[in-house]
Amino acid sequence: MSRNAGKGEYKIMVAAMGWATAELVMSRFLPLWVGARGIEFDWKYIQMSFDSNISLVHYIAMAAVVWMFTRYDLPKSFRLPVTVLLALCVYKAFLIELFVHVFLLGSWTVLLVKALLTGAISLCSLFLFVTLVHSN
Repeated sequence: MSRNAGKGEYKIMVAAMGWATAELVMSRFLPLWVGARGIEFDWKYIQMSFDSNISLVHYIAMAAVVWMFTRYDLPKSFRLPVTVLLALCVYKAFLIELFVHVFLLGSWTVLLVKALLTGAISLCSLFLFVTLVHSN
């Protein structure tokens, strides 16, 4: 991606949309297409669609953090927060599963925890991204 012409912001969006689309097609498209068209309605399909939207936001934030992490001109004051955010992005699924097994959460509560953690990561990465872009 560093060899292609274009602004970093556009590269982030393209990478995030590619990751999110690949994950959607490989893990959620077939169950949604087959199951949601059935006669009986089940809430798990609504949950799957919400989870897909949460994943899209997660991948956009993750692409922004990876872009910031790979910059050669990243200020030293940004390295620790960006590294922590990158680690949270990578281990988010593990942390959520650990949280679910420890507290025995229901499916809607798990969805809420995913949304809150993804929102926190996204807002932190947005703050760092905007600060980094406007400081240059």
